[in-house]
Amino acid sequence: MDTNKGIIAWFARNSVAANLLMIVILLAGLGAVLTIKKQSFPEIQLEQVNIRVPYLGAAPQEVKSGVIDKIEESIRGVNGIKRIRSTAVEGLGTVVAEIASGYDIQEVMEEIKTQVNSISTLPEQTERPLVYRIRFQSNVMWLSLFGDASEHTLKELAKQIRDEIKKQPGVSKVDVVAARDYEVAIEIPEHRLREYGLTFDQVVNAIRGSSVDLPGGSIRSESGNILLRTKGQAYYEDDFASIPLLRFADGTRLLLSDIATVTDGFIERPRLATFNGQNSVSIRVDAVGEDDTLRIANTVKSYIEKKRTELPPSVQLDYWG
Repeated sequence: MDTNKGIIAWFARNSVAANLLMIVILLAGLGAVLTIKKQSFPEIQLEQVNIRVPYLGAAPQEVKSGVIDKIEESIRGVNGIKRIRSTAVEGLGTVVAEIASGYDIQEVMEEIKTQVNSISTLPEQTERPLVYRIRFQSNVMWLSLFGDASEHTLKELAKQIRDEIKKQPGVSKVDVVAARDYEVAIEIPEHRLREYGLTFDQVVNAIRGSSVDLPGGSIRSESGNILLRTKGQAYYEDDFASIPLLRFADGTRLLLSDIATVTDGFIERPRLATFNGQNSVSIRVDAVGEDDTLRIANTVKSYIEKKRTELPPSVQLDYWG
């Protein structure tokens, strides 16, 4: 065999060319490492569309008859749906539409949205139906906001940080967790209702008809008290105290504050979140779909270093993950 022929022998005689080729290969590999998207787990696409409808205070049977049955009926004729399954639990109805292969899931989802939004007979206490497609996500990091501050202060700061992180390049999924929902409690003594000839339901309807923008299904009552869950927005006593209940012949009005005690606060459940023994609120940052997890982590860490200098002295921001 002639050892002087062949590509290996040629490179052995031309060391400069061999070295240049090696450099090209190394540079190409380095470029791939720097530009390729990094994911903790590959994205898994589920061929299904979820419809979620909160129905505060409703029993499972009420959820089924008032929400589930109507949604199933409205979407049954949508092309591309292979199977429909649903779940009714206290306060929540969920419908899952499995999509047949060969159909564009985005187009099917838009048609489902159209059909669901056209339903006009859902109970008044339900919130607006949420139609979405599940995409698997992986956690990038957790942030903890903690310190010697009120629960309200920590939650509002956490919401501000969440919104600022969402605006960072490459970040798409940020949520505030371990924070209680806001709630306004209105206590009405029965003798005050009798004094003005009012019923409890009339007061509830006056609140619903007021200019305060409340999410559907947010009002519930318990033995003379009205509890209003306000979700993401903080309301204050004055927003409700000035709601008119009656108008008298002399032009004066009976306001809610004239017969009731209005208190703003949080829903009644234990606060479990602490960090280093202090009150805290957590913020979760996730990568969704093809998001680059390493780039997101570096971006958020840079943001945290800058944000720490802007926080009140009694509040700290830390992260892990």
